[in-house]
Amino acid sequence: MFISVTRRHSSMIGFAVVLFCVPLSSPAEDLSRGPVEAANDKPPGLEEVMEQLREMKSVMLDLRARVEQLQSATEALRGELKASHVAAAHRDRGGPAMGDEGGPQPVEPAAAPGVASSSSTALTQAAQPPEQLEEDVHLLEAKVNEHYQTKVESASKYRVRLSGIALLNMFSNRGTVDNMDVPGLAISRNAISTNGSFGATVRQTMLGLEVFGPSLAGARTRGAVQMDFFGGIPDQPNGAALGVMRVRTATFEMNWSNTSVIAGLDAPFISPLSPSSIATLAEPAFSYSGNLWTWIPQIRIEHRLPVSDTSSVRLQAGILDPLSGEPPYYGNYRYPHAGEKSGQPAYAARFAWTSRAAGNPLAIGVGGFYSRQNWGMSRDIDSWATTLDWNIPLASTVSLSGEFYRGRAAGGLGGGIGRSVVYSGSLFDPATRVLGLNSVGGWGQLQYRPTQNLEFNGAFGQDNPFAEDLRRFYPSQSYYDAELARNRTSLTNVIYHPKSNLVLSLEYRRLWTYDIDGASRKANHVNLGIGVLF
Repeated sequence: MFISVTRRHSSMIGFAVVLFCVPLSSPAEDLSRGPVEAANDKPPGLEEVMEQLREMKSVMLDLRARVEQLQSATEALRGELKASHVAAAHRDRGGPAMGDEGGPQPVEPAAAPGVASSSSTALTQAAQPPEQLEEDVHLLEAKVNEHYQTKVESASKYRVRLSGIALLNMFSNRGTVDNMDVPGLAISRNAISTNGSFGATVRQTMLGLEVFGPSLAGARTRGAVQMDFFGGIPDQPNGAALGVMRVRTATFEMNWSNTSVIAGLDAPFISPLSPSSIATLAEPAFSYSGNLWTWIPQIRIEHRLPVSDTSSVRLQAGILDPLSGEPPYYGNYRYPHAGEKSGQPAYAARFAWTSRAAGNPLAIGVGGFYSRQNWGMSRDIDSWATTLDWNIPLASTVSLSGEFYRGRAAGGLGGGIGRSVVYSGSLFDPATRVLGLNSVGGWGQLQYRPTQNLEFNGAFGQDNPFAEDLRRFYPSQSYYDAELARNRTSLTNVIYHPKSNLVLSLEYRRLWTYDIDGASRKANHVNLGIGVLF
């Protein structure tokens, strides 16, 4: 606004401002003050008016000086930009560079008083080639847009970031599965089942919020919550296409330079990886096929020890809610399950080594888990698991990742096809025996990523409870199907980002589920995912 003011108009503006600065009373102000107060007011004296005139003269002089400074700076920048264009054109014609002998010499106009630093910065930028100036402008615009996008209004003064994905999955199944949109098991057909199904869902749409809080005891604080719409199906017409919002993860972090404390609902840190898939966001791929994934309330401590410039060691330890995999007994009340009846938390620890290979992150970790379960009437079970995870770059565009576990009564983590124990009869019968179910499983994935926005994945996983445990009380009982003896899943997919906020995915999945009596079932699942990231 100031740049458009010229010297010819400055005196007129000053006169107008002086008129507006003389204190006058409006009729509305007189009525609001009352007749007595208005009568006692005195008009301003000549000395007061002169003082105001002197103040306004000082303000106008300062305004004029600022206008002159801006005009001088503008002329200087204009001249320097013109000189840079001349130099660029001269170089394009094969002439010597600016400042070289025989070449055009740069013009160095004098900077205006009071704007030396900003003018110097602008002149330095103007001396760059036009292409570089344009690139700098685009970079600045990108940074401004990024800063603008992170501005989410919050009731607190701390910065909040919204993220997530609006996701549509269209799918087709051949065979019968336990959950048609995110299948985990192939199941037997009943009298009205067909050999296939088709559908679509938006239940895997995700919402995320992050808040960046204050420093506390020297640590940066951060909170995050993720939600989706996979919490159930509404009991209403066409409710199968709808979804109920649920909490996936919710964590609070305190981060020092080499140490972090994380508390909340999160994936088990002894099993930090999952296969890459847009078709299985609601439950990570290979759930009940060797992937220990169950989100568990926990608190843990992480400490990072640098070994070299490119490698470090990570130590993690914490306590967790001792879940056993049982479904809730009541819909609206939380009754303690076997792990929680023990009266103590679950304990876990992990050791990992991280480095870089072929220009990509490399990590190998080992973990351990222990929990106590009480199935009533002094029937105590020790639940435990050991884990191994890896992410190994084989080349700049190829990587191999996966996990392996061996455990007992690990249904709370997702092992044993979701079961921790099998038993010989009713749990209310004192004569019933309870056996912790041993199991072994894991998964592996090979990823080829030729570009940053395109990846191809192939993976296989298996969960295998021990047959001798399943046959111990044959026919055994459990809170899930006690006949399930093995579950395998393989997948191949392509994930493409045509734009940074768009994602397309096509996935094929094959499921094999085996019973203890040798019966097997197979199913195929094809999934097309279309998502918008925000």
